Amino acid sequence: MKLKIGVMGSANKKQSSHYSEIAYRLGSAIARHDCITITGACPGLPLAAANGAKDEGGLVVGISPALSLWEHINKYHSPAEHHDILIFTGSGLMGREVVNIRSSDIVIVVGGRSGTLGEFSIAYDEGKLIGALLGTDGITSEISNLVTLIKKRTGAKIIYDNDPDNLVERLIHYYGKKHHRRPSCFHEEG
Repeated sequence: MKLKIGVMGSANKKQSSHYSEIAYRLGSAIARHDCITITGACPGLPLAAANGAKDEGGLVVGISPALSLWEHINKYHSPAEHHDILIFTGSGLMGREVVNIRSSDIVIVVGGRSGTLGEFSIAYDEGKLIGALLGTDGITSEISNLVTLIKKRTGAKIIYDNDPDNLVERLIHYYGKKHHRRPSCFHEEG
């Protein structure tokens, strides 16, 4: 089964072209490594990553907060382009975060604000393998400080890098060597 890599980041439609280009490169790297890209089916940096993955021939799954395509587009003002599959949770913006994280083998945080912080928190609490794409501002630039403040061992592993290609490669390597044995904090090694 292909690895599923979730891209969690700022859904702000007015992203700087610099951050959007980094997110695009991230999606391209995920597709080049033959992994599935998962996003919150939102605009902003996750959409840029979806676009990069699609342009590279990758499969992109969006976890929508909506009940239907109409609601996805008209109520949440979210894109459908660059996604092969939209999963309609009907859970709203915050409710779909758990599905986003649990559907991903690896979670990558890029930029982000409060929603991304929530997704990071879920991933951290559930012992996920997490990538922090440094140099993208927002919550991502504070993750190492947050982990120090949290002081909680969950089995989560965080890998930091400022290059999208290196980050994806390092995460896949680590997942294959170690993390697949401990996919969540609810799994005991043994």
